[in-house]
Amino acid sequence: MALIRKRRLTDQQTRRIEAQQTRRIDEDDTGELLEGLIITHYGRQLLVQQMGVDNNDSTQNDSESAIPRKTIWRCHARTNLPVLVTGDRVRFQVDENTELGVITALHPRDSLLTRPDRYHKVKPVAANVTLIVVVFAALPVPSPMLIDRYLVACQQADIQALLVLGKADLLTEEDGLRNLLAEYNALGYDTLTVETDGDLSELIAKMADKTVVFVGQSGVGKSSLINALIPDANLKVNIISENSALGQHTTTTTTLLPIPNGGALIDSPGIREFGVWHLTVDAIRNGFIEMYPYYGMCRFRNCLHKNEPGCALIAAAAEGKVLPRRLASLNRLEDEAREADKL
Repeated sequence: MALIRKRRLTDQQTRRIEAQQTRRIDEDDTGELLEGLIITHYGRQLLVQQMGVDNNDSTQNDSESAIPRKTIWRCHARTNLPVLVTGDRVRFQVDENTELGVITALHPRDSLLTRPDRYHKVKPVAANVTLIVVVFAALPVPSPMLIDRYLVACQQADIQALLVLGKADLLTEEDGLRNLLAEYNALGYDTLTVETDGDLSELIAKMADKTVVFVGQSGVGKSSLINALIPDANLKVNIISENSALGQHTTTTTTLLPIPNGGALIDSPGIREFGVWHLTVDAIRNGFIEMYPYYGMCRFRNCLHKNEPGCALIAAAAEGKVLPRRLASLNRLEDEAREADKL
């Protein structure tokens, strides 16, 4: 079976689309233009939260406006827009007869979180994320390699990372996880420990006014943390689904939920675990922040940092300036990137 590849846009076509987006944002259009935030993605349909409306008043009609007073709208997107995702800020119109909306323009994104899908294509999953919380715990046994993958992805997307060691009250001295967390903290990453059913005030403070995504291995307690932070999270997702008349898809959709004390959380099974094979070798190296001083210092220009003589990174690891396990992670991820580049 032949593989049909999606046609790539030229630089000129890309610039033309971006110019059209800017023009649509700046100019008036027929009908009343509304500002909104995509809070749920259901395939071809999206739920948009209208901005600038009292969220507590969603049932009454405003006699001074042709648009019913409603906060969540079921919308389609214009075909010439890029793929839209949860967290996108958009401009849209509403048909007063059908109460269905059409998204006409996409505001510039501050960040875009992507992941490779099962077909080895890069898929956008969330926009305007400002904090990624990487959760790990004693059980299941944490994988430092997986944590390194997340940190590389955060660096590539230019999104702040917070490492959270959960279920800290269940740790033993033999676990060594506090030392692992301390190693990342020494590298310059923000870290935090939380206990089962413990005080989450410090975590809440770090998430304040941010758009947050939780990632980590299955079973580390992400859902428990989310439910503790947003006690009625499942109820809110169900209400959104019922209001949209789209049926119940709460286990597969990507949904944005407000955090009671400020900020928002984007929750989706699809972005809790993701790989980095789609990144280039340079992007992967850029994700190991402590190794910046040693890049370009090796004897050989094409050094792979494995067993080559005169390798600056191998020497730094031997001298304790670089963690050997982090160098091993770098080598593993670079190998994956090179293998993927051959496909």
